[in-house]
This record gives sequence, C-alpha cells and structure tokens, in this order.
Amino acid sequence: VQLIESGGGLVQAGGSRRLSCLASGFEFASYAMGWFRQAPGKERGFDAAVSWYGGNTHYAESVQGRFTVSRDNAKNTVFLQMNNLQAEGTAVYYCNAVDGNTWSGSVGPQYDSWGQGTQVTVSS
Repeated sequence: VQLIESGGGLVQAGGSRRLSCLASGFEFASYAMGWFRQAPGKERGFDAAVSWYGGNTHYAESVQGRFTVSRDNAKNTVFLQMNNLQAEGTAVYYCNAVDGNTWSGSVGPQYDSWGQGTQVTVSS
C-alpha cells in the first residue's frame, strides 16, 4: 500500500486549500477512502470519508459544511477541499482506505501503514 498526499502549504485563516492523495497497492475503486489529520501534540483523528463510488460522504462535526471529500477512481486519487480554514486546521493531513460505505461518528483507517502526509499551516 502506498499513499502519497500533496497540496498542503501555508494558508491564511478563512482561506481554502485542496489536498490530493494518490493511492496504489490495493484495488482503490473497491474501497472507501478517508482523510485524517494530526495536529501538533495530538493523536491522529478522522475528518472525512467517501464511499467507493463517491456517492456517500461522512464528516467529523468539526469540519461539516467546510470540507468536501471527493474521488476520481480513474486516477486512484481522493481529494479534500477545505474551506474557511481556522487555526485548528494546522496539522499534517493523511489519507487511508476505510471500512464500510456508510458511517456514523468517527471512522478508523483500513491499513496500518500511512503516507508521509501533507502539512497544512493556517496563519492568523
């Protein structure tokens, strides 16, 4: 399993950023995918998930209405559009496959291995 996240950078509070994750080593189109973040000094936590066909999405309460997850199965890529970023958005963002295609509450990763992540820093 290889997961390569990109698109991070420095963004002003209230700004937007679009992250991408290129996946390989498993049958991407057969798996739901998720985005997770790890802020400094905190554990990695769930942000968003999208079903294998892209028709069903689920978000953590903290990002609901501001983040949008999507995917392109032809390109083995999952995206995270982040709008109205705030200081708590400063974190390393990771993607991973996730179990299921409908969810409630937090969602856990499918695989133990992670990519290098992509750093997003929100400046005030």
